[in-house]
Amino acid sequence: MSLTASSATIAPDRVTTLVSHLTVPKGFGDATLRNRRPDAIELLGGIPDPSALPTAELIEATRRVLSDPITGTDPLQYSRTAGLDLLRQWIAAREGVPVERILITNGGFHGISLSLQAVVDRGDLVAVDNPIFPLFLRGLELSQGRVLPIAVHNDGLDVEALASELSRGARPVAVYTVPDFHNPSQGTLPTAARIELVRLAEHYGFTVLADNPYRELRFRGEEQSFDVFNQSSHVIHINTFTKTLGPGLRLGWVVVPERLVDPFIKLRSRQDSHSSTFVQSVVGDLLTAQPEFFDDNLATANALYGRRADLLAESLERHAPGAFEISQPEGGFFLWPRIIDDTVDAEQLARDASEEGVEYQRGSFFTSGDGSDADRHLRLAYGNVSDDLLDEAAARLGRALARQRG
Repeated sequence: MSLTASSATIAPDRVTTLVSHLTVPKGFGDATLRNRRPDAIELLGGIPDPSALPTAELIEATRRVLSDPITGTDPLQYSRTAGLDLLRQWIAAREGVPVERILITNGGFHGISLSLQAVVDRGDLVAVDNPIFPLFLRGLELSQGRVLPIAVHNDGLDVEALASELSRGARPVAVYTVPDFHNPSQGTLPTAARIELVRLAEHYGFTVLADNPYRELRFRGEEQSFDVFNQSSHVIHINTFTKTLGPGLRLGWVVVPERLVDPFIKLRSRQDSHSSTFVQSVVGDLLTAQPEFFDDNLATANALYGRRADLLAESLERHAPGAFEISQPEGGFFLWPRIIDDTVDAEQLARDASEEGVEYQRGSFFTSGDGSDADRHLRLAYGNVSDDLLDEAAARLGRALARQRG
């Protein structure tokens, strides 16, 4: 058969069934923002403030790494699938686990994707936060997983509601949650609830996917135990340097149970092999050359984020008194105010706010099932917005609200 004849049977624009069934991504830069005002204030993403990113320190670490007369070219070579030992050892010490359980990833979402591919078969049931971080659902779509929404309250995932579903016969293979400063609701799962969640996982045989990109961003309150997660063979802990050192580094990690170490390595070796040797080398040098640097940098950053969270909450009350129910977050990058007046149309408020020149992620975007009041909420990001602009954003929201309230 000639090449011409055989190729004529294949459409030039052919894609796989998998790709053809993927939904169109929404939010996070979608078409809803195309008509925004040139002077729009964007309270949209979990983005760290530029002043909190260690630009000068990364420059110095890069210089040290590349100028070493013996190892200076190593960062430009291939490396092991699990990641560089120097960086993995630093993370393992911080997590309190053996270094063998650490796998370096290309950011947090990569860790989510690997975890889903490792434990979720096509069509499996997965219990998830409700409301939920939407990118998780994008990852789950590749496995065509089924979703069991579990309510999230001020204290994070409702573990009692999950237990009730399990007692009624639900059998998820995994439970996905953001335990610290939940995105979007900002609640933190108490230690007692974490212990119970692990007990349920070990009893019913599911895997907890603990996605924790905001864990280090605590600016008040008491830290909840993470040892209970890291010590269980039924928990995969996913984290990232995105919120602390910079999204552009595309660097994160997973703490994998011993039983899943080999499967994760096998899976990763059939994809991109390993994360950037160069980026790993620079970050590893940065974190080890100055042992106190990471925590010192966090302390400065978290003081900034805590002040901005308070400022935005106070500005909302000043410019729109009594309009919102606001729970002050203990960390993270977001406020999650609820519209108190049920006569206010939340979708119209978002449109009016856009006309006034302030953009935010509306709560309806995060709804993953019945029983959530997410559609009455606004997710307002303050991480990379200056104090003056936060106050102006609140004023614009107040004007947008006044359009409906008369």
